[in-house]
Amino acid sequence: MLQTRQFRALSRRLGLDRDWYLVLLAVTIGLIMGVAALAFIIPITWMEDRIEHLNGSQAESMTWLILFLPIAGALLTGLVFWVLPLSLKGHGVALCMYSVSREKARIPFRVLIRQWIGSTLTIGSGGSAGPEGPIVTIGATVGSAMGRIVRVDPQNTATLLGCGAAAGLASVFNAPMAGIFFVLEVILRDFSIRTFTPIVVAAVISAATTQTILGTNQPLFGVGPEIFESTNEKFTVIQAPEFLVLGVVCGLVAALFSSTLRVTESLFARLKAPRILKPSIGALALVLIGLIWFAVGSGVLESDKNPDLPPFYGNGYLLIKQLLQPAFFGSTGSISTVTLTILGVLVFLKIVATCLTLGSGGAGGLFAPSLLLGAMTGSLMGGILEAAGLLPNANPAQFALVGMAAVVAATTHAPLTAMVLVYEVTQNYALILPLMLTAVIATIVTRLVNRESIYTAELRALGVRMGTMSDLTMLRRMSVRDVPMIPPVLVNESESGQRLLELSERFSVNDFVVVDDEEHYLGLVTGNDLSHALIYREAIPLLQVGEIERKDLPTVELEETLDVVLDKFSTHEVQSLAVVTPQTGEVLGLISRTRLMREYQRELEKD
Repeated sequence: MLQTRQFRALSRRLGLDRDWYLVLLAVTIGLIMGVAALAFIIPITWMEDRIEHLNGSQAESMTWLILFLPIAGALLTGLVFWVLPLSLKGHGVALCMYSVSREKARIPFRVLIRQWIGSTLTIGSGGSAGPEGPIVTIGATVGSAMGRIVRVDPQNTATLLGCGAAAGLASVFNAPMAGIFFVLEVILRDFSIRTFTPIVVAAVISAATTQTILGTNQPLFGVGPEIFESTNEKFTVIQAPEFLVLGVVCGLVAALFSSTLRVTESLFARLKAPRILKPSIGALALVLIGLIWFAVGSGVLESDKNPDLPPFYGNGYLLIKQLLQPAFFGSTGSISTVTLTILGVLVFLKIVATCLTLGSGGAGGLFAPSLLLGAMTGSLMGGILEAAGLLPNANPAQFALVGMAAVVAATTHAPLTAMVLVYEVTQNYALILPLMLTAVIATIVTRLVNRESIYTAELRALGVRMGTMSDLTMLRRMSVRDVPMIPPVLVNESESGQRLLELSERFSVNDFVVVDDEEHYLGLVTGNDLSHALIYREAIPLLQVGEIERKDLPTVELEETLDVVLDKFSTHEVQSLAVVTPQTGEVLGLISRTRLMREYQRELEKD
């Protein structure tokens, strides 16, 4: 009995006194997603291994066949999307954000089937995309379905949606913290303890379930901590300018990636072709680029696997492994001019390949392409600085690793998620300082070029505006002083109702401030009160202002924050409130609900 009371007391402190069951549901979601992540990733990995095996054979015809595989995958993906149409706007992570913002966190279960099958076909056949975005969407759908099954309110359904999304990402990367922060920073934008607690539970249980089944703590995507042993470098103040430059370059690459994706999506949206065929048209363009690479660049970046296939096919994790190993840079540890040139070309080709795959309507995520772009950009910058003599004893692998975090941060506008993700994957604390610096700089640079992230840009096109923080935090940051006031129309209690009508026609106002002879605030006559009085219009000349005046309405001060003002508006259903100097009672103006919300929207545009 004592333990029960203590548990309830703790629940009340955490804000879970009425929603403690969310933790139990989070455990269930974590268990489901720990298994689902394996079931989703293993077929993709098997398909990629089969392609590598076929390509390793001596039959040149096999290589030519593999080059054309993205078209087959895109055709099947288009067919899946045609059989399972979806009215919900957006796709992938943007779809999850849209559902939270506009659909009360409800995601149809068919989204799970579409994403699961479509992403497996697209990525497994060589399409340039990653599996992390789809597993986030799959997890979000599971969480949303759980919320509908147990019939929770929309706020708690959104929390369960976040539990599923975080659990999926946590299992794929074996990075529960990254999954947690991605959901809180990008999808829900809510760091309250009521939301935080269930999401942490779901992410931890999911990652633990996957590790228990596999018997290892290696990430499912195949890049483990042992790959990063060569990047254990100390960070000094002398190195800060080098990573500042890397942050700027990664920010520009991310901005180019985001802009190219938006343009590609726009072009395919205007393309007069059946929707079912658009993914295959994008795949055809990808194959044409692959054929050119096969004819011109084949074998330039040699490796034990896939020496002939274009490195911009698939998720790109094989090339990331190469870039993070010293052997890639030759016996001298430096990058040749030819390799630097090829890396520069590949950065551009990977952007184009990903935009063709996803912009045409293919299924997949943006995490893996962003990680590869960051690794290539980092290696390229490290090689250039070393060749110029600006980075003696450089380790380009370290630049590649930091670049991964920088581009992910810049494309998602979520530097915290990117820093934690790369840190968890590498398990190397020595990298945390350059990771933080470069990720933040890259995000700032990208935001200077593109206000929207790669996800919110799609939402903005759908008419949904997302700030960079919770609404309440934004409103707390602004005060009444930030909102243009309406000049007050002052009346006296002894004046007639007819006088109000005359003033309303002259100044085109609905609300009037009632003052005494010294113009000190007494009350307010609202447009709604005046409208009620007009029902008996013939009595208006006999009606005095004091008889319809409202003295129960609160006033506001210049330094009051807008969250307090909005709460006053919610408590009293009026359109305007008087702004008054508390010491003297002087009326400074009126603040309207409309102008308050307009300034709030403008502030969202700035962030």
